[in-house]
Parts: sequence; C-alpha cells; structure tokens
Amino acid sequence: MRGPSLYAFKGLAGRFAPIGVHAALLLIMGGATYSAIGGYHGTIMVPQGLNFMVGEAMYPAGFLSQPPDSFDTEVHINKFTIETYPNGEVSQFRTDLSLFNLRGQEVSRKVISVNDPLRYGGFTMYQTDWGISTIQIHVDGEGPFNLVAAPLQTGDNKLFGTFLPIGDNGLAGAKGISMLARDLQSVVIYDSNGAFAGVRRSGSEKPITVDGVTIIIDDIIGSTGLEMKLDPGVPIVYAGFAALMLTTVLSYLCHLQVWALQVDDSLVVGAKSNRNRAEFAEDLGKLLNFVPEIVRDRSMENIAPIISSTNEELSMQGTSAKMDNESSRS
Repeated sequence: MRGPSLYAFKGLAGRFAPIGVHAALLLIMGGATYSAIGGYHGTIMVPQGLNFMVGEAMYPAGFLSQPPDSFDTEVHINKFTIETYPNGEVSQFRTDLSLFNLRGQEVSRKVISVNDPLRYGGFTMYQTDWGISTIQIHVDGEGPFNLVAAPLQTGDNKLFGTFLPIGDNGLAGAKGISMLARDLQSVVIYDSNGAFAGVRRSGSEKPITVDGVTIIIDDIIGSTGLEMKLDPGVPIVYAGFAALMLTTVLSYLCHLQVWALQVDDSLVVGAKSNRNRAEFAEDLGKLLNFVPEIVRDRSMENIAPIISSTNEELSMQGTSAKMDNESSRS
C-alpha cells in the first residue's frame, strides 16, 4: 500500500509454474540427448561358467562417450536358470552374476532377472534373453562330451539342436544322432534316419541306446543374454520428471491480483485472475461489500450556498457604505 493506492496478490507460484513446466521439459530433453551422445550400450550372450569384461562388450553411443573405471570389471556367470509354467512355457529366467575388480576381488554379486537388473559403477546390466550353449553327454561310458547347440528357431518358441556323428563316413556323408531341446529340462533324440528314439531329462542318468550307441544326458548348459547400458543423462531426466510433476501441480494454483485507488470520495478497484475468473469475480464482489461507503452530508450542501450568498451581501453592503462616506467628505 502506498498513499491512496493498494496492490495485493495471492498464489505467486501459480504464475511462474508454467515457466517451470517448460524448463522441466527442456531438462528432460537435455538429459535424453546427453545419454544419446555420451552413453555406452552393448549386448552379449554368455554361457554359464564363463567370464567377460564389461568394457569389451560395450560400445560408445556418441562423441561425448567417456569410459568409466568400472569398464575394467570382470563378470562371471555363476549359474543360469529358467523357471517354467506347469504347461512347460518359460515364465522367468535368472542369472547369478559375480563382479570382480582387476585384483580379483569380488565387488558385487546379484541374481538378476527380467525387470530386476544389476547396477554397478554407473552401468546397468539387464536380463533380456536366453539360449542353450551346449548339451553335455556321456557316450558308451566315456565323457563327458560337450556338444555345441545351435539355434534352429528364435522368438517365443525357441528350439536348439546338436548332432553326434557316428561311423567313419567323413564330413561329406556324415551320419549321426540328432538332439533337440526347447528348454533346460529335457532332450528329444532322433536316430541317424531321423526317426524318433526317445526323450531324456537332464541329469536323470538314464541311458538310451540309439544306433548302437549308449547315451546319457548329463546336463543342458544355458546361455544368458545380457544387455548393458551406461546412461549419464538418466539423473538429469529423473530430475526433470520430478520438476515436471511439481510444477504441473503448482500450475493449477490461481494467481490473483487486486488494484485499488482512492480518488477524492471515489474508490476504483481492478482485479485479474488466471483461473476461475467467474468465481473470483463473485468473491471480489462479496469482499467489496465490506468496504464502507463515503456518504456526503446533504444538509451541509444546502447550507453552503446560503452562507456564500450572505457573505456576498455583506461584502456588497460594506462596499456601499464606504462609497457613501467618501462622498460626504468630498
């Protein structure tokens, strides 16, 4: 309030919140751009029991990519398992991982699964795929032998196969026993003519004789499919989303402004609102009802002309008397 003028406001946050919304959107886009040109990504399929270096499996995404010290971490696949539904379909697959530094010390260990990744040293490791690397068998009491499995079908209905050659026909006329597997539980076996020979579960130690060869399925060794990412802009994106939610809520607040100016006996009032204008106008009207009115005294207005007229008459009489005195002297 200054002199006869008055200014008041309410909900200043509602005025600047839309600016904050746009700033938050810019923050989100900036963080996403930084990840796109400054991050790393990579995918790898690793059999159970093997190791790999993080830095060897990841590739730069742009010219701002800078490898962190955690890229010297070695990852060991302790165990890979698959969970299935009662009908045999895959429901979940998990990988037991151990991370080692350059001194061979285990710095982290976790069992990851779909939607439950491992985070370490700025990078994130996701469980995304699976496969079968080898089928381990005993042949005629000798072994174990590892037969490399190749993918025959991909997608939801995965199928892997391997081949056990028999006889001395050479590569051109090779004949042998075929083995197919859809999961880590059992193997379907076919003889050299392609006829069905039987099914054996992994680790059952139950032999099967095919084309004169006795086979025992010892194990089905799986491979884990991992996706790795290094997104330096993720904290910026998260901060942008947090700011976006906050400023979006604040933008629903009403910013109200009222001006008032007293001119003589009159009061001039102006108001402005960015939301709910009809309701604000009604509330302002109720507020103005509490402002006292300045009422002029009508009786004084009627007396004022009489007093003025009397003063004029007295003044004229005084002037006339003065003129008479001057005439008599002359």
